Amino acid sequence: MISRRCLKLASSDIREIFNPSSEGTINLGIGEPDFTTPRHIVEAAKRALDEGKTHYTPNNGIYELREEICNRVKVDYNLDVHPENVIITCGASEGLMLSLMSLVDRGDEVIVTDPAFLSYRNLIHLCEGRPVPVKLEEDFSLDLEKVKESITDKTKCIVINTPANPTGKVMSKEEIKGLSDIAEDYNVIIISDEVYDKILYQGRHYSPMRYTENCIVVNGFSKTYAMTGWRIGYLYVSEGLNSRLNIIDHMIKIHQYSFACATSFAQYGALAALRGDQSCVYEMVEEFRRRRDLMVKGLRDVFKLYPPEGAFYIFPNTEEYGSGEDVVNRLMERGILAVPGIAFGEGGRYHIRLSYATKYQYIERAVEIIRETFLEGC
Repeated sequence: MISRRCLKLASSDIREIFNPSSEGTINLGIGEPDFTTPRHIVEAAKRALDEGKTHYTPNNGIYELREEICNRVKVDYNLDVHPENVIITCGASEGLMLSLMSLVDRGDEVIVTDPAFLSYRNLIHLCEGRPVPVKLEEDFSLDLEKVKESITDKTKCIVINTPANPTGKVMSKEEIKGLSDIAEDYNVIIISDEVYDKILYQGRHYSPMRYTENCIVVNGFSKTYAMTGWRIGYLYVSEGLNSRLNIIDHMIKIHQYSFACATSFAQYGALAALRGDQSCVYEMVEEFRRRRDLMVKGLRDVFKLYPPEGAFYIFPNTEEYGSGEDVVNRLMERGILAVPGIAFGEGGRYHIRLSYATKYQYIERAVEIIRETFLEGC
């Protein structure tokens, strides 16, 4: 009775991390900022409620928010995007779903990095497509020749994420430009998940849309502004891509029959996030940096690891102690929750993902326990 597409989907290993939590457990598994949403954003949403902005909005979202997104990407990345080529979505997750559902048919292939955020593979399965993993290098860089070798006449899209979950890797300008050239040469679409674009510790963020029109950018407010529960995101495309494929209208058809519109008052909160003082973002990023440095310093002689360049995850190699699942089980016995790397693809089998989006003192204690467990044989 249950559809084959549903039976093909795997439950999220990350959400399972919630289940065994108990008092005294240190949860390093969930990728959610522990900060509360900045006050000026909350107040803007309250005002919207008080002003009766509780009705449907246009399917693609309020114009002011779409216009402000265009202003922001022009200032930040020198991208020329028209508000009519922006859709406000129910979180970046919906943006990914709309992108894939509008492009992928049964049997189509979608290239994803391995490891990669687990939603990508499952959304591709939902579209009855086939994920084609390209294994990352030891330092989590992407070999462009491997991407080219993976392209067939069935390839529709390449999904990327920079800064990356779970590795914390920021793709270089050369990687982004090289991928953009591939998209042009082979006429495939890059779906660029850029939800961590403001959480950077070194280097710069480069968007493939700077180099190719064959690109859909997906972003949101959850990570940058600590708004995970608001479920507000967005996507945008270039005028060239939309003129060629009319893709925004096709996405809107899916959006209007599934979500209708993003929550009205949450959109006004998101507008305040973009228009307001950005010092809250800088402060959160600096705190993430402090936590990252603590975790890297404490674990670099326990595991082989590469310091994260962005996002708020570290993805150490566990091979010396067994598979990632083995290590996660040992940590769970000591009251620490982590995610086995296999959840993100075969390339993560001998890794674990640790999130440092939790309080500094919890990370301090977790590092102590991990060191005791693996260096002192507890």
